[in-house]
Amino acid sequence: MNADAALSAPPVSSTERLIDALFDQASISRAGPLVTGTGTLDGQAIAILATAERAQIGADLALAMARNVLDVMREAPGRPILIVVDNSGHRLGRWDELMGNNGYLAHLSTCLYLARRRGHRVIGLVNELAVSAGFMALGMATDACYAMPEAEVRVMALNAMSRVTKVPLDRLTELCATSPVLGPGVANFIRVGALRGIWSGDLSAHLREALAEMPGERDTRRELGLERGGRTLARDIAAQVRAGV
Repeated sequence: MNADAALSAPPVSSTERLIDALFDQASISRAGPLVTGTGTLDGQAIAILATAERAQIGADLALAMARNVLDVMREAPGRPILIVVDNSGHRLGRWDELMGNNGYLAHLSTCLYLARRRGHRVIGLVNELAVSAGFMALGMATDACYAMPEAEVRVMALNAMSRVTKVPLDRLTELCATSPVLGPGVANFIRVGALRGIWSGDLSAHLREALAEMPGERDTRRELGLERGGRTLARDIAAQVRAGV
């Protein structure tokens, strides 16, 4: 590598370091905030789709990620996909709004759903930050999503929630102490069943265990939320809706 290339190369992100820690070997490439490639664990190839540096998910990035998922389905049918989530949510800008960024995010989620239906085990891992649509379109679109111990997860910050709902911030903070549905943070998302668990220590062992789990025919997050006391009504209400009660 010449001096000019070395100076222009971005510093290694925490996402890339995490990928190195997860796999026996990993071959990845980075284009801006998008990190893609293939990792090997115990001889098994796993597709890697990740974002770095708390990226904002714009229409262009969402489309590139969806393209990667489609490529994996075409070129490596059935290969597991690991999604390393590190984003600041959907990008807010005139261009993205004019392009219909919500449609691109929906397309990305649909591609991940199709991959799961075609037998790809899709696992999410929140590295540093997962916010709003960036979490729902990636972490929530997986068979199972986990988080690193220091990760931060939220759909909406409490101060923003206060502005939208007109509920005083102090009152929202008080409600979050007893209702994990309202509160940001990994602990609350685990209680409601959105996150399966926390990965610490031997990361390869955690990945190995997640890969070994057989995906169910249906979403079990409502059951997890009930077992953990975070969502006590969601399972039964959903069952009543499906039954037409």
